[in-house]
Amino acid sequence: MAHTHHDHAHKADNYFLPAGTWTSGRNAFAFVALAGWLGVAAGFLTDRKEFFPAYLVAFLFFLSIGIGATFYVMVQHLTGSAWSVTVRRLMESLMRSMPVFVVLFIPLAFGIHELYHWSHAEAAKDPILSQKLSYLNDKWFLIRNFGVLLILSFFATRLWSHTRKQDESGSLQHTFAAEKWSAPGVIVLFLGGSVLAFDLIMSLDPHWFSTMFGVIFLTGGALAFMATLIIACLGLRRSGYLTHTINEEHYHDLGKWLFALTVFWAYTSFSQYMLIWYGNLPEEILWFEHRLEGSWLWVSVLLVAGHFVVPFFALMPRAMKRKRGVLAFFAGWLLLMHFVDLYWQVMPVFHPHGFAFSWINLAAMAAVGGSMGLVFWSGFREKPLIPVGDPRLSKALAFHNV
Repeated sequence: MAHTHHDHAHKADNYFLPAGTWTSGRNAFAFVALAGWLGVAAGFLTDRKEFFPAYLVAFLFFLSIGIGATFYVMVQHLTGSAWSVTVRRLMESLMRSMPVFVVLFIPLAFGIHELYHWSHAEAAKDPILSQKLSYLNDKWFLIRNFGVLLILSFFATRLWSHTRKQDESGSLQHTFAAEKWSAPGVIVLFLGGSVLAFDLIMSLDPHWFSTMFGVIFLTGGALAFMATLIIACLGLRRSGYLTHTINEEHYHDLGKWLFALTVFWAYTSFSQYMLIWYGNLPEEILWFEHRLEGSWLWVSVLLVAGHFVVPFFALMPRAMKRKRGVLAFFAGWLLLMHFVDLYWQVMPVFHPHGFAFSWINLAAMAAVGGSMGLVFWSGFREKPLIPVGDPRLSKALAFHNV
């Protein structure tokens, strides 16, 4: 039965993008990236005070998606998951973008003084910050973050290499090799992702700290990745690709992941808030006080309602998770909420009196997102949209939810 389904899917679906389609996609991403980088350059030259926070939010938004993709590829290899084989190539193509963030981090390296109070000379006179300067200083900040990005890129590149070689050979050795790299990779990813969250976001307000912060950042990234994956699958389907290969059962499971990650994001975020509220320590509550003042209060309310309450009740019914239109809407909505979440974490440091939004934010999102999109799309040039050499492909094509 599985073999018949496999043959049928091979006949029904074309696993390769025509040259014209690929070129059109590349040109679209290139146009967005070019327009974005022109805007970024203009923002840097005209308003550096607004530029660096805006660029940081854009960098974190897309980096979190890349980290989420890398995590899920590793988990699929470690668990020997069969159902996800047909969507794994899209995961891997998002994961493949990790090395580009090493380059995209360079503008932030020039903005340390504009972004981080601990980099100023007066930090040495602060009784609290003076004890943290052995960790929070320009040199170690750059070494840590470039180092983490390079290490995560190395793991992503190794996994990408094995899946591509398996397309050609079909050898099980590449499956075993991917499992071998994924085992330590998951641990490295959690530790490295937490370091990035602590350094890039939490140290914006260096007096404040939260041991939950790394988990919250990684959870948000996993959720944003899942939303991006759903949109990518549905976009290809709308264009006539993988219509049988990724079926209703796969979308149902993607919907379950979207729902589960929405709940886990709410759990970790509320746990952080509840513990700080219960402790009621001045050095801890100040971070939330800044986000509950002025118009930031309404952004906080939007996050509670839009990032949890609405998608929680909307995606709870089984039928909703099997409707592609519903999944498309909430995937896009949760990506927007992820942006709002990161904006809410970063921007009150620079706009403490209320919400502010600049055109530079849009330019930075276009620049970083377009660059990531180019790398993602380039993985499909004369290459299959699914891992055709994976021995579990037949099971994935015959997948059915009980």
